[in-house]
Formats: sequence, C-alpha cells, structure tokens
Amino acid sequence: MTDGAETRGAPRGPLVEGVRLIFVALLGTAGYQIATQTGPQGTGRILLFVFLGSAVGFVVGGIMGRLTVRTVRGLEGELRRAPAAEMAAGTAGLIVGLVLASLLSLPLLFVGLPAVASWPVVLFLYLTMSSLGFRMARAKHEELFALFGLKPRAAGSARGEISVIDTSALIDGRVADLVATGFLSGTVLVHEGVLRELQAVADSSDPNRRSRGRRGLDVLSTLQRAPAVDVVVVEEAGVSDVDAALVRLARERGAALVTVDANLAKVAEALSVPVRRIHALASAFRPPFSPGDEVSVRLVKEGREHGQGVGYLEDGTMVVVEQAGDRIGEEVPVLVKNVIQTATGRMVFARVAERP
Repeated sequence: MTDGAETRGAPRGPLVEGVRLIFVALLGTAGYQIATQTGPQGTGRILLFVFLGSAVGFVVGGIMGRLTVRTVRGLEGELRRAPAAEMAAGTAGLIVGLVLASLLSLPLLFVGLPAVASWPVVLFLYLTMSSLGFRMARAKHEELFALFGLKPRAAGSARGEISVIDTSALIDGRVADLVATGFLSGTVLVHEGVLRELQAVADSSDPNRRSRGRRGLDVLSTLQRAPAVDVVVVEEAGVSDVDAALVRLARERGAALVTVDANLAKVAEALSVPVRRIHALASAFRPPFSPGDEVSVRLVKEGREHGQGVGYLEDGTMVVVEQAGDRIGEEVPVLVKNVIQTATGRMVFARVAERP
C-alpha cells in the first residue's frame, strides 16, 4: 500500500534529498556571499541572507531532485527494455563519435578563433557526433556484430538455453521453422557423429535416402546462417554409438535434446535429459478432431487392410478411410470415427460420409 502511494505521488528517496542538500549548500553560500559583499555587514543580516538562500535552495532542490529521479527512472526503464547487444553496440558507437568529434574540433582550436565562436562549434560537434554514433550503431548492431562473426540474438538468449540436435531432427527439416519462428534459439550443438551420419545418408545409392541426407545438410546450413542460433560443432574422436554420445553431451552441457526419434527420446528421458520432441510440438498445434466431425481428404494410396484408403491433411495428419479403396485419387468427404496419438504423430480413422 505504501509503495503504491509513493509511486503515484511525488518521488522521494536518497537521490532527491541529496540533490536538495546540494542546492541548499549552494544557495546558502550564495546568500552569505551577497550579504558580505553588499550593504552593511551585520551578523543578523548575514544569517538572514543565509537562511533565505537555504530556504530557496530547499524548495528548488526538491523540485530538481524529483525531476532527476523521474529522468533516472525513465532512463532505467529504457535500458531495461533495450537488449544488451544494442546497448553494447550503442556504447561503442558513442565512443567512436566522441573520437571523431575530437578529431574534427582540433583544427578549430588552433586557427585562432575567439573562444566565444570556437567553443559553441566544438560543443555542437561533440553532441552531434556522439548522438549520431550511438543511434547508428544501435540500429545496425546485428550487421556490426556479424562483421566479427558474432550473433547477438543468440548470445542474448537466456542462460542454459542450449540444444543438442540429432540426425533425425535435421533430416525432418521442421527444426529450421522452429528457429525461424523463435521457438528455438540460443546455442545449438551438433556432434561430429551427426555430420558423419548425414554424409553417409547423402552419399547413399538409394535416391530417397540420398535426398533425405541432402535435405539434412541443407537444414544445417540454414541453421548456421540463422541469427537467432549459434551452431557449434562438437568434435569427439572414436565414437561408435552416436545416440549415446548425444545423450552424454546433453547431460554434460546441461542441454536439451532435439529429436524426432521416439526411442532416443525415451532413453534421454530415462537419464533425466530434457527432450524437445518436434512431433509432440507439431501435434500440439494441429487442429483437433473429434468423432463425428466431417473433413475432406484426398486419398493417395491403399491402406494395410483390404478396402482401406489413406490420405493426408494439409498439416500431415494421416487419415485412414474404411471402404474407400476404390476411390484412390479422389477428394472424399469423410466422417471422423476415432483419433489416436502415436509416437510419430496423430492418426485419424474415418468412413466415407454419406451424401443424400
């Protein structure tokens, strides 16, 4: 209750009283100087001027102290909202601006101009160049850090935001979308064994495996260019079991394991390693279905059971339709009968909707 009233009322605190004390001392001294240098010098007159000066200093100091507190609070709020990378770049730009202003002002001090003309120009240069340097460096902080190979958005992430990514997550490809949308940021550790597995898959004689391996390499290149993450390759020689190495790396670094491999996720959870399941995240944002809902799906192949047709919704959900094997290639309205959640995603079982 007291804090709220103090916030709504006039600012108080040591800073206000300190500024007030300074003004009381200054104006009290000024009153003493005026009393001793003008008119008859009597003790009563001197005390009166000192008292009047101190009283004016008390009032003016209170006003200036409250203005100072409001200014400091505003600056504090602005600094809290600004990212650390922006403030670091802005400070560097401010220093560069001051250096340039000093270089530009040196000729003015040696050309013989009177101080009345030269010092205002020097002050203008310092104010202009410092402000310009701070604003430009803060606006272009990402490009400036990129010149030195740094990623400020990744460095400014919360402490402990480290992820270890496996081969299946890179081949899946959706991890790049998670980074682009901001769901995954910070430092991403890629084990050397993962690179070997990707290269082996990309060099496979099977066209499907080869395309999957190349897609994983492309996703890795996309992550390396992303400003929100810092990809670090961890080298470890003599590793035969890559999955065990990934779990061990996540435990040692206090990181989370990013994977779509259900078995690897279970092993990691058994060892108390945090797991970020891409399938679970994707399933959580898929539109829900309940028995009796009608959806439209294009059947693309036959199911495992006789007479079944299989189709996929736009989000990748598999729909198994009974007695629809003869309608492969058609857009069929179906009624949802059951929805189950598997380790690889959501499956919908349906039947063809009857039309009058």
